[in-house]
Amino acid sequence: MNRRSNSTSQNFLMKKKFPISRGLLIFSVVIVGLLAGCQTEFFPDAVLQAQAKAREATVPPELVNLREGDEIKISFPGSPTLDATQQIRRDGKISLPLVGEVDAAGLTPSDLQKKLVELYAPQLVSKEVTVELVSSSFPVYVTGMVLHPGKVISDHPLTALEAVMEAGGFDYTTANLKKVTVIRREGNVMKHYTLNLKNALDGKENEPFNLKPEDIIYVPEKFTVF
Repeated sequence: MNRRSNSTSQNFLMKKKFPISRGLLIFSVVIVGLLAGCQTEFFPDAVLQAQAKAREATVPPELVNLREGDEIKISFPGSPTLDATQQIRRDGKISLPLVGEVDAAGLTPSDLQKKLVELYAPQLVSKEVTVELVSSSFPVYVTGMVLHPGKVISDHPLTALEAVMEAGGFDYTTANLKKVTVIRREGNVMKHYTLNLKNALDGKENEPFNLKPEDIIYVPEKFTVF
């Protein structure tokens, strides 16, 4: 009986000395979750670089197609003064010293390397150029009858419907889902594309509309007949 009593007393003292608060544990879990959630709204350089590395890890580097908005690092081991870090513009080009504008979007890093070796051949001592994907992201803008209008940053291909959902979704009391407009600059011309996103939400066959960097998605207000 004494041994059992001593054991009970020791357990009681341990609980008094090191109390476990269930409320504190739940609070800690919630805080960690909130901090993790906040990460999705911001894209610091470290996050963008990690996303680029993940993209290259998913697909072999020689098969990764560069796209508008990608930031690439171009190195010339034999001529370091030519080194450059650039973002691929909306027209798919980059601008480099001595050779001017170069088409980059749609090429793999290795394809771009070969192209630059040819373009810089007269200036290079060693015929070596390396192209590295530094970060991969692009902005689109969502406005009109959505819950959180503004800029949406994406590190992967994005459809018009997905961009609206990233902006909080439609304001279903006022939004006209059948007349959603995508405004896109193509050269010096602003083009307008009208989409019926209600079909997609209703599960009807509908070809997704893939966005390009700097696209503007406008969700108009529906008219109400009184």
